[in-house]
Amino acid sequence: MMESKMSQYASRSPVLVACDRRAGAAATLRPWWAALVAGLGMVSALAAGGPGGGIYSCVDASGKRHTSDRPIPECLDREQRVLNRDGSQRQVLPPRMNAEERAAEEERQRQRAQAEAARKDAIRRDRNLMLRYPNEAAHQRAREAALDDLRKAIASSERQVAQLQDERKGLQAETEFYKGKRLPPKLKSQLDANEAQQQAQRDIILNQQAEMGRINAFYDTELTRLRKLWAGAAPGSIEADPPGMAASAGR
Repeated sequence: MMESKMSQYASRSPVLVACDRRAGAAATLRPWWAALVAGLGMVSALAAGGPGGGIYSCVDASGKRHTSDRPIPECLDREQRVLNRDGSQRQVLPPRMNAEERAAEEERQRQRAQAEAARKDAIRRDRNLMLRYPNEAAHQRAREAALDDLRKAIASSERQVAQLQDERKGLQAETEFYKGKRLPPKLKSQLDANEAQQQAQRDIILNQQAEMGRINAFYDTELTRLRKLWAGAAPGSIEADPPGMAASAGR
């Protein structure tokens, strides 16, 4: 048997025999090598400054300086510097907040978000305004169009009043036959109805005139803003609009 194995090895190439021996040695060393690599990795991680790879440093409330490879409990109420191994600063951890401080910070963030949203909205509205009215002539046409319906409504009410006044003249003429007497119920009812209708039309005229005043004031304010934008003011940089203007800017 021994002779058979010897003859088998003798028949193989010396190169193949050497390769077999090296493969066997590598298989024997592989577990040791893996353990060594893992150990070196752990050492490297620890040398880098703990799990986070940084060095935490702070001075607590009593003035004592602390250094650690992780956040320092004594300094949770104050900033902690996180340093690299060469001493350069990597970041600063803010102090942890209590419930009241957290609520105050959330309120500040909410207000900042609202201010930013208002700023973006003002920019959007100013850009839309300039697109809608590239010049003063376009703006004036829009003003006239907005006033036109009101003017027509006022003219219609004035015609109604004139007709009612003519009708009242005829009713007043009938009352001459009843001087010193009580007016017939029908005639009195007609007179009362005529007066009520005239008053209703006068109220409509007053309301339409007031609305014309509001529209003109709105367009005056809008024109002042547009003139600044046309002159080169950045959208969103002009003072806040008066109440009601923002709501109608999207019309």
